Amino acid sequence: MFTTEISENVKKKAFHAAFNQALKAYDADEVPVGSVILYNNQIIARNRNRIIEKRDPTAHAEILAIKAAAKKLKNERLIDCHLFTTLEPCTMCAGAIILARISSVFFLAEEARLPALRYLLKMKNYNHYPEVYFYRDFMHDSSELLKNFFKKKRK
Repeated sequence: MFTTEISENVKKKAFHAAFNQALKAYDADEVPVGSVILYNNQIIARNRNRIIEKRDPTAHAEILAIKAAAKKLKNERLIDCHLFTTLEPCTMCAGAIILARISSVFFLAEEARLPALRYLLKMKNYNHYPEVYFYRDFMHDSSELLKNFFKKKRK
């Protein structure tokens, strides 16, 4: 499936579901990041950051969604899957995306300090490269949610 086959309506639903996961993370006092994975235009996995809850530094929304999708599809290769996330994936998550062979990644907020996914893809050392799309202010302001979270933490 090519990314162009994902309708704007399906993208909106996916981003809405990812943002809802981010809100749940915010309410749980976790960094507010949420992710969903689409397969055949259906959400097959969704999760949020659960680092504190699980006492696991790898329990990022993207990693947990990738694990759930792989389990659901009974395949470690998520070739025809598309990841929608509220924040540009970190280095660890970018590596998992590449290794899982996810077809495309859509994100709402840039990681300005360390744009890991975009950086890793520029290295050209991999057998697989997902398409990457940044949707600034697409429905929800994920960057504002993140700013509010960290402002609250600093008080």
